[in-house]
Amino acid sequence: MTAITIRVQQEPFDFGAECAQFAKGRQDTGAVVTFCGIVRDHEDAALEMMEIEHYPGMTERALDKIARDAATRWSLTEVLILHRYGPLTPGERIMMVATASAHRAEAFAAADFLMDYLKSRAPFWKKETTRTGSDWVAAKDSDEAALSRW
Repeated sequence: MTAITIRVQQEPFDFGAECAQFAKGRQDTGAVVTFCGIVRDHEDAALEMMEIEHYPGMTERALDKIARDAATRWSLTEVLILHRYGPLTPGERIMMVATASAHRAEAFAAADFLMDYLKSRAPFWKKETTRTGSDWVAAKDSDEAALSRW
């Protein structure tokens, strides 16, 4: 059975510590794949803040469902999805995904699948504040296209 951890939090996280803890004591796993998303500034360095909103309870259930879906598609020993909410500035860590499997191909594929889902379907709403005002971030066609391969 796959161990699944879902954390939605406002506090920053230490990516290195999270990776070390995730991989600690593994004897049934030949591969751990991790990904960390970072708030990226605009090309003109205009982004002042990104505000992420979510509905507690609903968000965790949706993330748990997609993690379980990944665990049925690939042979995983563990999955971690960690996502922040609240105000974030460029350079801050926004989220991470970690997958563990006996074999690297399964861990990579599952992590890629989870990232595509998080980018386009996870119930988070993002509002960017720049020097000229604030706007909600719209879905991108490229994110939808990436999700369609699954």
